[in-house]
Amino acid sequence: MPAFWNARKIIFFVMSNPYCHSKSENMKTIVLFIALLLVAGTTFGKINFGIKIGYNGNKLSTSLDSITDQFKSGMHFGVFARIGKRVYFGPELYYTLQGAEYAYNDPLNKASWTQKLTIGTLDVPLNVGFRIINNDHFNLRIMAGPMMSFVVNSKIKNLEDVTGPITSASLKTTNWYVQAGLGADIWFVTLDVRYQAGLNEMIQQVENWNFNTKNNMFTVSLGFKIF
Repeated sequence: MPAFWNARKIIFFVMSNPYCHSKSENMKTIVLFIALLLVAGTTFGKINFGIKIGYNGNKLSTSLDSITDQFKSGMHFGVFARIGKRVYFGPELYYTLQGAEYAYNDPLNKASWTQKLTIGTLDVPLNVGFRIINNDHFNLRIMAGPMMSFVVNSKIKNLEDVTGPITSASLKTTNWYVQAGLGADIWFVTLDVRYQAGLNEMIQQVENWNFNTKNNMFTVSLGFKIF
């Protein structure tokens, strides 16, 4: 109970303090994540905590037929928690490096452009999982839930002489996803395979281009339980 009330005080402080509101959304997200773990840990009892690293492949698909988009590979690393027994709550916090590449081929070959996007995000999945097999040395899990994602850094590189329309300001800084997947634990080692679908447009209209871009991603991660 003391941890529960301490967590409530942390949440109230972060949400109401003017100093915290002057800081980045990312700092508030990290503090609220820690408070959420305290609340959930005191509510559900059993808790596992660990670190993870993995591969991700994403495609920022556009609705424009005149522009080609490409699948890109990246990586992610961060921390995870699982709170509960057979049914569990699984909040996570990790940094994801991802990207995109768009190309426009002008039929007259006068205004063709190609842009490469490198994007770093701070991701907060809030999955609910179920352990299909659950014992001390092995378990098989399914999970699904929403995910918040915050763009923390980006780099736009023009690969042609003509400058493309996308800039870092074109990216929506807060994005929402739905995530689902399958996981397995052997002793202290964890393996997760997931797919996440973008719920909002990460890039909308830029100048005269209606990108209407949503980000879809496939991830594979390896983790290690600390406790």
